[in-house]
Amino acid sequence: MPASSASVTPSLSDAAVRLIAEIDTALDAFVAGLDLPPKLKAAAQHAVLAGGKRMRPLLVLQSCDAVGGSMADAMPAAIAIELVHAFSLVHDDLPALDNDLVRRGKPTVHVAYGEAMAILAGDVLLSIAIESAAASPREPIAIVRELAHATTRMVDGQVLDTLGGFSECGSSDEAKLHRIHERKTGALIVASCRMGALAGGATAEQLAALDRWGHCMGLMFQIVDDILDETQSAEHVGKAVGKDRDAGKLTFPGVYGLEASRQKVRDLDRDAAEALRPFGERARHLNDVAHFLATRTR
Repeated sequence: MPASSASVTPSLSDAAVRLIAEIDTALDAFVAGLDLPPKLKAAAQHAVLAGGKRMRPLLVLQSCDAVGGSMADAMPAAIAIELVHAFSLVHDDLPALDNDLVRRGKPTVHVAYGEAMAILAGDVLLSIAIESAAASPREPIAIVRELAHATTRMVDGQVLDTLGGFSECGSSDEAKLHRIHERKTGALIVASCRMGALAGGATAEQLAALDRWGHCMGLMFQIVDDILDETQSAEHVGKAVGKDRDAGKLTFPGVYGLEASRQKVRDLDRDAAEALRPFGERARHLNDVAHFLATRTR
């Protein structure tokens, strides 16, 4: 059965909670229908169905709605972006990278199924994500291209965050931090908005506006994550906290301080609302999500 998301979405609108339930059902059915060895399927299900905010697929569906499309138009893209997100978490949690033992309050995939199976489960989540994106009824090639480009940028950001490799010797910590998270976190969030817009038949102007909004959301999501990592317990957020700081990684509170980081969240919330102004009432659900992301506590 799909995992309940109610415990992590109390501030979302009823409409968003209903969409998340639809996403969970679609993800459950998609993974259950795969022709995979039982242990590989079980590991994939553990990765995908163990809860989560479902923010990226929600943004796909709501961006599609904002430009006049339907949920049916966008659900294959929504499934695809969540599968890529799940793949990234499975591999990030591996001992060679973050070596995390808990994700969403449960054992990570390599703890539950072994390191080899976790690597393979992540691999298969990425490949089936492409299959789902390619099944989009409108603009499938453009949607697959967005998914692939965002995945490349996400891996780019993960490398910079984990292994370094900045070539600009004079780059400030601020510039490095923004470059990392525009890719590591922001790329999939921007792609979610763009894929949803494409699935809904967006105009060039609508696509550009949702691209701007997605950039605001991607940065906001990471800043809030960094703030929670500094201010909340592992029990509350469902994963280890303080590891980035302890590892010497760049974080927004570490570079700017907590209060300045909170102000950046407020500024991004304002800029995001301005980006959605041309959509009028059709943007109400995206505005609700922006408020949730700005004020979430896990």
